[in-house]
Amino acid sequence: MHQRVHVIGRGRAGSAIAARLEERGLVLTERDADLVVLCVPDGAINEVAKRTPVGPWIAHVSGATPLAALDPHVNRFGVHPLQTFTRRRGPEQLDGAWGALTADGAEAEGHARWLAETLGLRPIVIADRDRILYHAGASIASNYLVTIYRAAARLVESAGIPAQALVPLMQRTIENGFELTGPIARGDAATIAAHLAAIHRFAPDLAPMYEALAAVTRP
Repeated sequence: MHQRVHVIGRGRAGSAIAARLEERGLVLTERDADLVVLCVPDGAINEVAKRTPVGPWIAHVSGATPLAALDPHVNRFGVHPLQTFTRRRGPEQLDGAWGALTADGAEAEGHARWLAETLGLRPIVIADRDRILYHAGASIASNYLVTIYRAAARLVESAGIPAQALVPLMQRTIENGFELTGPIARGDAATIAAHLAAIHRFAPDLAPMYEALAAVTRP
C-alpha cells in the first residue's frame, strides 16, 4: 500500500518501527513520502503535524492521543503498538504484540491495518473516544508492574533474597492466566496483618501501596 515512509522520531518505539519498515523493504525517506509516521512524545504530536505538509497519509503511534492532534490533516489514522520498548533490542519487539487502530473511516482503517500488519502487530480497532481509557489500562499493566516489582524487590532484598528470584514467580503468574493465589485468595487475614506490620517496620513508605492493592484485590 505504501512504499516510501517518513518516520519522525527515533526513540524507543520509533527506532524499532523504522527498523521493521526497512526489514519489510520500504524506503525510509524525508522526501516524497506517501506516509508519515509520528513517533514523537504525545505533547509534540500536534506541533509536528502542523509543520508537516498536508497531502501524504499521516499517522501517530500514541496510545492516548486523539486523532484531532493530527489536524489539519484529514488522511490520518493511529496505530498504537501495545508493547513496551527498549533501545537494547530491535524490531523483534513488535512481533505478536497487539496494535490498537483508530481511524476516521473505512479507507483510513485500511491504511492503519496495513501499517499494523507490516509492523508485525495483531490489529484491533478502538474508538477514538475510548483511547484514554484503553491507555490507562495499558499503563497499569506495564508501568505499575515495574512499580510492584521494585517494591517487592526492596522487601525480599531486605530479607537477604535477590530480586531476580521474583522473576520466575511473576512469569508463572502470567502463564497461569493470572489465577490469584496467596493469603488474600485463602482469606488469611492474619498473614496479611503480619505483612503490614513487617512493612511498617522495614519500608513504611510502601504500606499505603500494600493496603491499596489488598483492598482492590479482595473482591
